[in-house]
Amino acid sequence: MTKLVVVESPAKAKTIEKYLGKDFKVLASYGHVRDLLEKDGAVDTEHGYVMKYAVADEKEKYVSAIATALKKADTLYLATDPDREGEAISWHLLEILRERGLLDGKAVYRVVFYEITERAIRAAIEHPRDIAAPLVSAQQARRALDHLLGFKLSPLLWKKISPKLSAGRVQSPALRMVVERELEREAFRSEEYWSLGADVGTAPATFAARLVE
Repeated sequence: MTKLVVVESPAKAKTIEKYLGKDFKVLASYGHVRDLLEKDGAVDTEHGYVMKYAVADEKEKYVSAIATALKKADTLYLATDPDREGEAISWHLLEILRERGLLDGKAVYRVVFYEITERAIRAAIEHPRDIAAPLVSAQQARRALDHLLGFKLSPLLWKKISPKLSAGRVQSPALRMVVERELEREAFRSEEYWSLGADVGTAPATFAARLVE
């Protein structure tokens, strides 16, 4: 039985497989493998913000290749990038493979590395961990905001201003901050005032005084 390692990049896959040797098969996910359904309701705001996903059509061939290789393996190492997006990709792969009934009897590990060297790769394999749920939740929250805001606001921009403009979790709050600041600027009314101060006393016993009221 072989050990299957999944990374994001096909270029990394070839190098890592060379480092790990014949007992390992390394495949690439080519980035994200599934995303929210492209329709309203993909994030169910009425029932705890449940998110409905689907494997992207263009990614099914990569998922199928991973699934086929996993049937011949006894261990799965999810070695996608060590950031929030990479953690979510590993979680999505795990969910897909579980839904397809391919994880029974398999050992599953999450591994991360920060450099593509034989030392770093082998150290990662020797020190696996579980999926980091907080990172996955952070990525899901970001994607939900993208969907809930961008899905509704971007078409409005296309209609009212110009095609291909983007609105979402970053642009919308930033625009609100700019607008609120501009309203404050326009509402500001200048008033003349003076600051009065004096050196008081008889030298050398003097002190600085300031008019308060």
